[in-house]
Amino acid sequence: MRCRTLLAALVLAATPLVAQAQRWQEIGTTSTGNAVFVDPRAVSKAANGIITATVRVVYTTAVDTPQGPITGSRSIAMFDCAAKKVAVKENIIWHNEARGTMYRKSNPAIPGFGPALTSTFAHVAMEYLCAAR
Repeated sequence: MRCRTLLAALVLAATPLVAQAQRWQEIGTTSTGNAVFVDPRAVSKAANGIITATVRVVYTTAVDTPQGPITGSRSIAMFDCAAKKVAVKENIIWHNEARGTMYRKSNPAIPGFGPALTSTFAHVAMEYLCAAR
C-alpha cells in the first residue's frame, strides 16, 4: 500500500511538468543556439492579418547579470507577416522560469512594430508563424 501511495504522489508531482512540456512546441533556434518555442494554444490571427503568439526562449548558456544569471524569456508578440514586422506586447526575462523567479517584466503602453532582426527569437517565430498561415 505504501508503494502505491508513493507512486501516486510521484505521478501527481510530475503531472505539471508534463503539462508544461506539452504546452510548448519547439520551432527553431536563434543564431546563438537558443531554443525557441511557441504555445500553439496562444496563437491567434486577427481580421487584419496580425498574428499574436506567446513565444519562449531557453538560453543554452545562462547570461550573467549583477542580479544573477538569466536563463530565458517569454514574450507575447504580434507578427505582421505582410510587412515582416513584430511588436512585443509583454516580455518577461527569467532568472528561473521553473521557479517563477523573474529578472524583469515589461509591458509597453503602445507596442511599436519594427523589423524582426535575423536570427533572433522574433525572426525564428515570424518565419514559423507566417509560413504556417
